Amino acid sequence: MTEATPRVVTFPLARERAFDPPDELTRCRAEAPVQRMLYPDGHEGWLVTGYAEARAILADSRFSTRPELLHSPIAQRGELNEEPLTPGFFVRMDAPEHTRYRRLLTGQFTVRRMKELEPRIHEITESRLDAMEREGAPADLVESFALPIPSLVICEMLGVPYEDREKFQRDSAVLVNLDSSMEDVRAAVQDLFAYLHGLVELKAKEPDDDLLSGLVAGGELTTEELGGVALLLLIAGHETTANMLGLGTFALLTNPGQLALVRDDPAAVDNAVEELLRYLSIVHIGPTRTALADVMVGDALIRAGEAVTLSLAAANRDPGRFEGGDTLDVTRPAHGHLSFGHGIHQCLGQQLARIEMRIAYPALLRRFPNLRLAVPAREVPLRSNMAIYGVHRLPVLW
Repeated sequence: MTEATPRVVTFPLARERAFDPPDELTRCRAEAPVQRMLYPDGHEGWLVTGYAEARAILADSRFSTRPELLHSPIAQRGELNEEPLTPGFFVRMDAPEHTRYRRLLTGQFTVRRMKELEPRIHEITESRLDAMEREGAPADLVESFALPIPSLVICEMLGVPYEDREKFQRDSAVLVNLDSSMEDVRAAVQDLFAYLHGLVELKAKEPDDDLLSGLVAGGELTTEELGGVALLLLIAGHETTANMLGLGTFALLTNPGQLALVRDDPAAVDNAVEELLRYLSIVHIGPTRTALADVMVGDALIRAGEAVTLSLAAANRDPGRFEGGDTLDVTRPAHGHLSFGHGIHQCLGQQLARIEMRIAYPALLRRFPNLRLAVPAREVPLRSNMAIYGVHRLPVLW
């Protein structure tokens, strides 16, 4: 009897249900947590869907994030390695370059520093709820609530004028839209860099008590590097949390029992945030790494030069780590999920995101205890075409 040839998969994007990863990812995980994957450029690498295997790769310095080595798991506007590395954009760097930037920023994102921001985040949240109440129902929760809160917070942290938000939100949307042309992406990057370079020059002349002023005063980064760091923090600081607030509220509105726990039990909120992060896994494409040496991961030998794409959505539903993980259960001990990554590239702003969600979800649900969808759930437009999953709009009534 001859052995069956292992099948080679491609990365699936089509979802059968709004909150679940594609069924093909679940099938792949059941077959083998690490298996061969064909990339759109013809490269044959690996797809990782198991929790233990994904966590091991994220912690292993033998896997690189350098853009010139990467292969995109989806067909897109251009290959990642065609674009020069942006100075200061340290998520696409390995140690020691990555370590240098991370060291400069770590002190700005300590748990203590984030806790000091809590009163201001409460104020921002209540002001958005007041505005929603004044304007009345129906409302688009994304525009009225989910997007403004993290945008205001990151603007204040960085020292970016909030009145300029439409510029950076528009350009950010181009950068994370998988359908954007390479010309549009380059134009958006240039537009953001020109804006942020001007802001850096202003901070040098008129410093304030904000993160960007502190980095300028430190004198360790060039203007180009400061622009890249600010670009990364600005996009990551509002895109991810805004989509968690929008998609998380959508998930709760379709699970009334879970919603009631978040609304009525303050003790349940911290764990509910972790469970929503795990269950929704809004970074739904990648991350992708490239092996710098031959590495055994589980039963698979990954050769030097081969790309590895991790499905965080599949790993966060792995029944070997989260029993019954396809069900939203805000009482589940969900700590240990990979939604913020793991290892040296673990999300720098994760504590800030957690605080924003811990404040925003219960505040919204208590202010509007009868909050409900204004359209059938199937009509809510999903961000399947974006690098960060979520909802484009969330029409609600109360």
